[in-house]
Amino acid sequence: MIDSFKREAAETLVKGLGRRRFMGVVAAFGTLTAVTACSPQAVGAGSTGSTLSAVPAAAGASGGSGKTASASGFGQILQPNSGTIMGDAYLASTPEDVLWGYVPTVHATPVMSIRSGQTVTIDAMSHEGILEDQGRNPLEYFGGLGVLESSILQDAVSIAAEYNRTPRDFDVDGPHIATGPVAVEGARSGDVLKIETLEAVPRVPYGVVSSRHGKGGLAVQPEVQPPDGISLEEVMPPVDTDNRSSGVPSDYGNVSVFTAIEDGKGVMTSGDMSVRFPLRPFMGMMGVAFAETDGLTSPEANSVPPTLGGGNIDIRHLGAGSTFYLPVKADGALFYVGDPHMGMGDGEVALTAMEGSLRGTFRLTVCKPGSGDAPSVAYKYPFGETSDAWIPIGLSDPDGLDGGGVGGDLNVAMRRAIVNALDFLQNDRGMDRAVAYAYLSAAADFGVSQVVDRTVGVHGVIRKADFG
Repeated sequence: MIDSFKREAAETLVKGLGRRRFMGVVAAFGTLTAVTACSPQAVGAGSTGSTLSAVPAAAGASGGSGKTASASGFGQILQPNSGTIMGDAYLASTPEDVLWGYVPTVHATPVMSIRSGQTVTIDAMSHEGILEDQGRNPLEYFGGLGVLESSILQDAVSIAAEYNRTPRDFDVDGPHIATGPVAVEGARSGDVLKIETLEAVPRVPYGVVSSRHGKGGLAVQPEVQPPDGISLEEVMPPVDTDNRSSGVPSDYGNVSVFTAIEDGKGVMTSGDMSVRFPLRPFMGMMGVAFAETDGLTSPEANSVPPTLGGGNIDIRHLGAGSTFYLPVKADGALFYVGDPHMGMGDGEVALTAMEGSLRGTFRLTVCKPGSGDAPSVAYKYPFGETSDAWIPIGLSDPDGLDGGGVGGDLNVAMRRAIVNALDFLQNDRGMDRAVAYAYLSAAADFGVSQVVDRTVGVHGVIRKADFG
């Protein structure tokens, strides 16, 4: 019965969203129970919980089953300033404290300042559900999918309605909402900012995975000729129905897959099949101001390509318990976060991960050259670490925002990741470089971080256990 309801709900929702000429909606509805990633400190004592309900039919539609799939148990919806907030400082995603589609450059003005070694809790905001091609109205968008108004984040509503720090051009600007920047006292160009993610907690019991024409791992590129017998085509409705010529983003085509959280897992449905996958909350975007924007004095740059200052680097290992090292180029480092992910596989092939707002807590520490507090590679390139592994990183063209162009060659990213791994093993672990090269081939894993951010990425995973 419930699977039949899910199909009917999805069909009627599509009919009810006629002004979006086509939006494939796959709604993953079901009973929502506690998210295992939410610690007691995050959800707060005595939480009464919130409910996500599946609407049986779009307004004015007929044929719905009249049933709703709903339950409480997720825990407290983490609205701004609600719940137990960790950290020495707290930063909400207000319209005044975020950039939409941009990241800070070295010319940006910080919205907050903390001392080295202090912690900051940031309510990061997902862009999915508020973008222009989704109507730029989260109450309408998520409400149409059966989400109760009390379970829709107030900061999402405020940003969609009030944001005006920078112009919004959906066809040009990035989609991401970057919160910050936060200045760290004592940070100077040539230092490293050590970012320890202490917690990354879902703020709501749902997320969205979206595909859009011309973007993602299967984006059609007319200039690319595939090998004989290989078809390159998007998993999208026909491009000639995209209505891009209208200039109205809500008429453009996208396929947005609404994904609920159930028993601590993401849940998608396809016909009678239900697919469940582990949540891996992390910030797809953690960065420090780096780009000069072609030598101009603009305080922001496009949010899409990652850089040597991190940004939209999309490495799924960088969740709670990880450490991320970034080379500093601006006084105060100017740290920011965004693009929160509830789950993502290596590659992020469709365009987005399971995008969903998170509350993250970070310890920010300034590392000085020669102190031994950061890997030597990190003074020139991003570098990651978990309790079990070191994570050297390679980007195809990390100066893309600083006039270097964006090409997206995975071969270049792979070579850079290997060289950074060799530099780390030789300079920080004392290995002979030729032996390190052999070790990487025999024992280390290299994966594609993402193929969707213009500048593509590769990361290595070097097991610490192999080194005693």
